[in-house]
Amino acid sequence: MRIHDLSPAEGSRKKKKRIGRGPGSGHGKTACRGHKGQKSRSGGGVSPGFEGGQMPLQRRLPKRGFTNIFRKQYSLVNLRDLKGFEPNTTLDAEVLRKAGLIKGAKDGVKLLGYGEINVPLVIRVNRSSKSAREKVEAAGGRVEVI
Repeated sequence: MRIHDLSPAEGSRKKKKRIGRGPGSGHGKTACRGHKGQKSRSGGGVSPGFEGGQMPLQRRLPKRGFTNIFRKQYSLVNLRDLKGFEPNTTLDAEVLRKAGLIKGAKDGVKLLGYGEINVPLVIRVNRSSKSAREKVEAAGGRVEVI
């Protein structure tokens, strides 16, 4: 057997339905849309969530909770992510972004204490957890809250 003898299994490949290509195709004229009605029109169709006039699910369910529009959203950095930096390096949002540890600073950067740190680093962040600060200071570094 050679590579040119290979072919897909019988019935595993179907031809694409080519609609709107004339009467000979069997899918001409109305192009499988039927006659008249909302779904036959260009741009027609119901919106997602429309249930034919029945009260939609998103309106039947009770409202819960509250969204604070003034909430601050921080980019999170754990101590375990800070491996590989040279001792006494100053880490700020720009350095962390270049290292690929955060995408955007959002409302700032918060340092969390998950993991261990062995090298002394100077870390400049907007927020820091108590455990993270203690671990950095135990390693000989310091956390500067800006």
